[in-house]
Amino acid sequence: MTAAPAHAAPALTTHAGPSALGFGRLLRAEWTKITSVRSTLWSLFAFVVVAVGFSVLVSAVISHDWNAPGNHPNHARLLTDPTEVIFGTGFGLGQLAICVLGVMVITTEYSTGAIRASLLAVPKRIPMLAAKAVVWVVLDLIVSTITVFAVFFLSTAILRSHVDVTLGEPGVLKATIGGILYLGVLGLFALAVGGLVRHTAAGILIVLGMVLVVPPLVSLIPGTIANHIHGYLPTVAGALVAQTTQQSGDVLSGWQGFGVFCLWTAVLLAACGWLLVRRDA
Repeated sequence: MTAAPAHAAPALTTHAGPSALGFGRLLRAEWTKITSVRSTLWSLFAFVVVAVGFSVLVSAVISHDWNAPGNHPNHARLLTDPTEVIFGTGFGLGQLAICVLGVMVITTEYSTGAIRASLLAVPKRIPMLAAKAVVWVVLDLIVSTITVFAVFFLSTAILRSHVDVTLGEPGVLKATIGGILYLGVLGLFALAVGGLVRHTAAGILIVLGMVLVVPPLVSLIPGTIANHIHGYLPTVAGALVAQTTQQSGDVLSGWQGFGVFCLWTAVLLAACGWLLVRRDA
């Protein structure tokens, strides 16, 4: 009996790269990581409570003061752009929870050191980032869809005795779906910023600054150029898709603004992926 040459059977590697894991298993792993963290559930709960609570409160106040003396700009706006009034205050505040959670989805792995284990399991880093982004945006869109329609139907029920707003009116369904899409892209925008800075506090400050601080400051600058700069800021442009009609001062239409917001987010995600490959964990 002759022995087989030692080189005849190459050794099998135990390396479990993306091809071995499969993208489906990466998705399940990221789903487990995101949903098993308490901050995820609390942040989403805060978003729902704030968005629904403040929207219903504003609608109740408008309904209560409908026949009060004086000029009430919300009454006229409800006729020309009802979704701006219905979604305005609640989502203006509720979106902050989405911003915070979007940053934390990726930065908590760096702060706890769990990113090293993730990269050991998936050495090719782009599939891991893609799986994280897909899982997060799906979760974001599910919660946003439930919240947006809850806000719409509760608010319109409160206001129905004064003004009847339905999804069948021109532009209302588009704006409602647009609000959902805006919140989904906002979550990805925050995730990309978190991946770039890799620090929770810094990432949250940058995203909240882009949402709350930069737009009002830019709007104070006089001139046409400043007006265009303001109109092309990511969240300013993106929020246009949640309006029923285009306003006179808007630089872009709703879908144009949403496209600009998607472009901002895509560039940041691409930069995040490029740095993820080049930097150490």
